[in-house]
Amino acid sequence: MLLQAIRQQRLATGGGVIVLFLILVAVFAPLLAPCQPDAIDAAHVLSPPGAGRWLGTDDLGRDILSRMIYGCRISLSVGFVAVGISTLIGIIVGSLAGFYGGYVDRVIMRFVDIMLSIPTFFLILAVIAFIDSGIGNIMLVIGLTSWMGVARLVRAEFLSLKGREFVLAAISAGASDIRVIVRHMLPNALAPVIISAVLGVAGAVLVESSLSFLGLGVQPPTPSWGNILSIGKDNLEIAWWLSVFPGVAILITVVGYNLLGEGLRDAMDMRQRKI
Repeated sequence: MLLQAIRQQRLATGGGVIVLFLILVAVFAPLLAPCQPDAIDAAHVLSPPGAGRWLGTDDLGRDILSRMIYGCRISLSVGFVAVGISTLIGIIVGSLAGFYGGYVDRVIMRFVDIMLSIPTFFLILAVIAFIDSGIGNIMLVIGLTSWMGVARLVRAEFLSLKGREFVLAAISAGASDIRVIVRHMLPNALAPVIISAVLGVAGAVLVESSLSFLGLGVQPPTPSWGNILSIGKDNLEIAWWLSVFPGVAILITVVGYNLLGEGLRDAMDMRQRKI
């Protein structure tokens, strides 16, 4: 039923096709890339797009198409892992706040409000400044600073589910708190979480690209769309392709995930109305 509802929406289908294409490119990067992403060719420095080098080369003669393909793997990996971390934390925090309520809810939500009052990107910059900017740390930092929205969504869902008959019946039957949360309430609260996670991947890709562009993210020679853009900034007048192609890739990725997320939201709303 859900897949049928998604198929009825052309924009959601288009977003799903874009996301699937990006995932396939990331998975099969070694097969798709025409050469190694860090292979230096001094004879073809800043070569424009053409036969054999379809997206041109950078200031070290490295093939941009190969670096873009491997950069897709890096960007999506950061997005998936960071969103996985933030979603897990958000589910745990939101579940505790929504299920127990009272003092527990007040303390947790005040902490969430404090975290939300701090601009996320500047918080990430502050943390990155004190630790090594490796890929693993970037995933961890983005995940640890972006769970608040998921927590609020889960809390709201739990508050609406606490008075439902099946939850009261489970509590009356003597089920433990963990069992009630995991088996009865959480499965019914996952719909907005899934939508938030899909949209969150686009946000994580943007954050990683921004950090890499500023030199605080993925470090060369590891390819990333952000650090390709950073090189393009220094050669914008003579090598436009270094800025255009990674910029378009980031745009397409963000649009694809946003379309898919919005499509899932509309599809789930349609499904609930039919039920």
